[in-house]
Amino acid sequence: QVQLAESGGGLVQPGGSLRLSCVASGFTFSAYTMRWYRQAPNKERELVATITSAAGNTAYADSVKGRFTISRDNAKNTVYLQMHSLKPEDTDVYYCHTWNTRDHYWGQGTQVTVSS
Repeated sequence: QVQLAESGGGLVQPGGSLRLSCVASGFTFSAYTMRWYRQAPNKERELVATITSAAGNTAYADSVKGRFTISRDNAKNTVYLQMHSLKPEDTDVYYCHTWNTRDHYWGQGTQVTVSS
């Protein structure tokens, strides 16, 4: 079955960097568009970044543009989110996501906390 497993979160000071990873299994990873979302308690889940399957085209939320980079390694079935110049407002649980005609699939999330 489809499984997504995020890692790489943690506590970082403002201005710092983190790289999140999401390892996928149970489907043909290279054929799927992948996304990173984030969500804080009592807030709606926000789409952060998207990377398409074939061309690897990317798109970002305005709030992270120029600071975050999404990438993928199809040989490792892994999608990454490189985050620079982190701000306290980036503090959230970050989720990896994909979907097909049958369902949407989410990982368990990884906590990112930006604080001094």
